[in-house]
Amino acid sequence: MNTYRPYDSERPLFSNHCSCGRHASDAEHNRELSTAIDEEKMSADFVEASLVKALFPQESRRRAFLKAVGTGGAMSALSGFLPIESLQAMAQEKSPLEKTDLKIGFIAITCATPLIMADPLGFYKKQGLNVTLNKTAGWALIRDKMINKEHDASHFLSPMPLSMSMGVGSDPNPMRVATIQNVNGQAITLANKHKDKRDPKMWKGLKFAVPFEYSMHNFLLRYYVAQAGLDPDRDIQIRVTPPPEMVANLRAGNIDGFLGPDPFNQRAVYDEIGFIHILTKEIWDGHPCCAFGTSEEFIKKNPNTFAALYRAVLNASTMARDPANRPLIAKVISPANYLNQPETVVMQVLTGKFADGLGNVQNVPDRIDFNPIPWYSMATWMLTQMQRWGYVKGDVNYKDISEKVFLMTDAKKYMNDMGLAIPVEAKTGYKKVKIMGKEFDPSQPAAYLNSFPHIKA
Repeated sequence: MNTYRPYDSERPLFSNHCSCGRHASDAEHNRELSTAIDEEKMSADFVEASLVKALFPQESRRRAFLKAVGTGGAMSALSGFLPIESLQAMAQEKSPLEKTDLKIGFIAITCATPLIMADPLGFYKKQGLNVTLNKTAGWALIRDKMINKEHDASHFLSPMPLSMSMGVGSDPNPMRVATIQNVNGQAITLANKHKDKRDPKMWKGLKFAVPFEYSMHNFLLRYYVAQAGLDPDRDIQIRVTPPPEMVANLRAGNIDGFLGPDPFNQRAVYDEIGFIHILTKEIWDGHPCCAFGTSEEFIKKNPNTFAALYRAVLNASTMARDPANRPLIAKVISPANYLNQPETVVMQVLTGKFADGLGNVQNVPDRIDFNPIPWYSMATWMLTQMQRWGYVKGDVNYKDISEKVFLMTDAKKYMNDMGLAIPVEAKTGYKKVKIMGKEFDPSQPAAYLNSFPHIKA
């Protein structure tokens, strides 16, 4: 995978250094000009190849035509009856953006890495967007600001667009998941006084925090303790707590632990008040956590702007997936206007080389990853858990809701357009996974739901 380099979208003007005044030297000016010419030539070549293939779908006839007109002669031969120059210009032209000034909400956690890093590294500006990232205190506020149209798009917990679209916990507001922001990247952290309670069967009476009811954190904590034979609604207490307040509550003794987002698990270790009991990747390796999305209304009103936003976040996700880029990313997202965390804490999370608070230094490179594909099967699993724990009553049309809210088709289209790798399983958007050894078959969600002893639907 290519290593991206940050580019300065606010390049200073250099007077008298080159003919256009924007480069430090003529050499830099010429390099940029050469790149632009190469890109234009590639676009023209693409148009030529596409036209020839369209006119001569049979490879044998296509070869005969190219042999007859000679190398580079195809355009001349075709220009007599096709508007070649207009087609080439259309291929290079970007659709005008309906809206360029955007407000995007986010919570200061490493799950939002692609969305955050796209700002300081210039990914939004490259797409012609002027984005203001609004740090938001909690998930209920994220929801309300999207409903009230104070934000154009947002960092979401991945189950939130499902619950908001269904009117669970709020009035129905159709939301759409454009990309998954991160997979894995969470942990169960316990207070140091509980180092002798590594078996969850010993957790009766303990108080845990999760960031929101409609979160993977809540569903994974419930799944984990239920597998240990506990009832998460009776044997433990689960409290909704904004992520930035989790460490303080652990220190004060208000909670015994939390299943929360990083960097707060690592921050508890850094502050020597807690230890990492288990990474959530050990519960479900590759599980979704946070998402990037917007409203159905925004997409309909601003399709070109949405496409530009999609490209910016996908490019950032691609950069974030490369481990070689993680140290740079840790540096640019740690400052006060973003995560406001010590760089060493963020670095431990992103690189997967971390102290666990139990005297060990662990090396787990995929502690967090940034696979952007919004699988329909992910949404289907979340719906089964909403039913399992009583958040949704009655029958659920899993397929209809999953495929309406999670924009898997759009993700494949944009990834393909950008030359990004798409897994073979993405053909349907559904894939089987194992969660603590138990298989989830998304084609049989009702049977999966009914296989659990704890069902409050």
